[in-house]
Amino acid sequence: IEANRIAAEKRAIFSVLEGAESYAIIEREVDGKKGKEIIKIFKGLNSAGQHVDYAFIAEGPGFQAKIKMMVGLNFEFKKLLGMKVLDQLETPGLGNKIVEDKFTDQFKGLTFTPKITYIKNIKPEKDNQIQAITGATISSVAVIKAINEDIVIVLEIIEEELSK
Repeated sequence: IEANRIAAEKRAIFSVLEGAESYAIIEREVDGKKGKEIIKIFKGLNSAGQHVDYAFIAEGPGFQAKIKMMVGLNFEFKKLLGMKVLDQLETPGLGNKIVEDKFTDQFKGLTFTPKITYIKNIKPEKDNQIQAITGATISSVAVIKAINEDIVIVLEIIEEELSK
């Protein structure tokens, strides 16, 4: 089970980090949502060993259970590169649509400053908006909330890492 989880995590890293052929792990202990927690950031590296972008695991409570996803980001341009759901138990046929490309593809190129927001029943008009899944707003909002909360911590760690 653990080997499958690690393999799925590795596939997810490369799915959200275009051009990465390997990665280095940056780990920090921080005061998080549940007290002290370890944050892992995956620093994508190309074939020459040069930094390309970052990925991290965002997680938070969904409608039924915890939602866990891999998120890729470009620090310089403050944009998301993609999002892939790693684990979820949302309502079949409704909330579990968060794993479908129609939903996850909205995160490619999404600006995360200001915070990511959602709209219902209309196409996004701003660079930081996604369209919530009809009938599953709670699941859609849970994804956004987890990313918005965790990205703040991740950005602080990256800034600290770059200032070294």
